[in-house]
Parts: sequence; structure tokens; C-alpha cells
Amino acid sequence: MRFLTLGPAGSNHEFVTRRYLDFHGLRDTAILDLVSDFERGADAVLRGEADFMIQCAVHPAAVSTVAKCFVGLHLIDTFISPSQDLAILQRHDAAQPASLALMRPTLPYIDRRQWPQIEFVETVAEVTQGVSDGKYAVGLGYASAAEKHPEVLRVRQFIGTVDDAWMVYGRTRVSTGELSAWRDSPAALLYRRGA
Repeated sequence: MRFLTLGPAGSNHEFVTRRYLDFHGLRDTAILDLVSDFERGADAVLRGEADFMIQCAVHPAAVSTVAKCFVGLHLIDTFISPSQDLAILQRHDAAQPASLALMRPTLPYIDRRQWPQIEFVETVAEVTQGVSDGKYAVGLGYASAAEKHPEVLRVRQFIGTVDDAWMVYGRTRVSTGELSAWRDSPAALLYRRGA
């Protein structure tokens, strides 16, 4: 089985997709390839070049990806997963940076008033790499980068993680027109307790 998700290597999509493959015991048997955008990924699944694709439900391309259900790409599974921990990373050689690099969907995670200039970057992985490489002085990236490169980076502000909804696509429709839900899910247990 071949799974696709959004790259580049080290992206949150790759991180969560590997967790999903581990959950289903597929890490050693499935192939995971990274794509540059979801339109190409969806087209690869539709052409039979891949079997499944995983996408974060809040990704800006999610609406157009779901619309491909009308041409044969179907939602076959959903799940909830935390992302990698995020932090505002700063280079040690950056004195008083006024500009913050970040991915647009992460803007609500920070107090924008602290930053006179915001530079939008396509992915959190690109922000992280850009701060590590010196392209940006400060950026909202993966906290783990400061642990990997303590000689270059420090955590200016730890943000943490969010629990995101994720969607899995394939060519075989699993919905039979009925609601697909898990009666023993953690949410169902809350409902039964009246919480």
C-alpha cells in the first residue's frame, strides 16, 4: 500500500501520517511518499499511482480536496492527533528581530501585537528550516529544532500542540449513506457519562 501526504520531509503531515501507520501496524509494510501539494496527491490516488492520502482537516486545500469526492476520491477514515510541539524559535545571532515568519493557519497561536511584521511561509517545516538556515531570524516552527540545534536556536516562546482532525482518502467509498461513527469512541463514553 502506498500512502501520500504533504511534504517536505519533517512536516507535521509526515509526523502524523507515520503515527497513523504505526497505529494500524503498517509502518513496515506501507510506503509513505511526500507530495508538494494535495492536488497532485489526490490526482495520484485517482490515477492509481497511490492508494491513500492523509490531510489535516484545517489545511487550506481541504475544501478543494473534499470536492474531488465527486470524481472518485472518497473519505474513508478520520482521526484526531496532536501535532508536533510548536514554539517561536529565535536564532542566537538575532538581536531584536521585528519580523516573525509563520504559516498563516498558525497566526492565531501568537499575540500579533508583538510583531510589527509578519512573513507568511507555506509550511511550518519551511519556517523551521528557514530559521535554522538563517533565512529568518525568528519563526513559529517545531520546538524540537531548538533541541537538535542548540548552538544556533533557542525557544523564545513555547506554544505546544493542538489536537487536529485528520482525513484519509482512498478510491473505494466506505460510506453506505449512513453515518460512520464509533460507538465506543472516547466522545461516546463522555456522552454516556453525561459530561
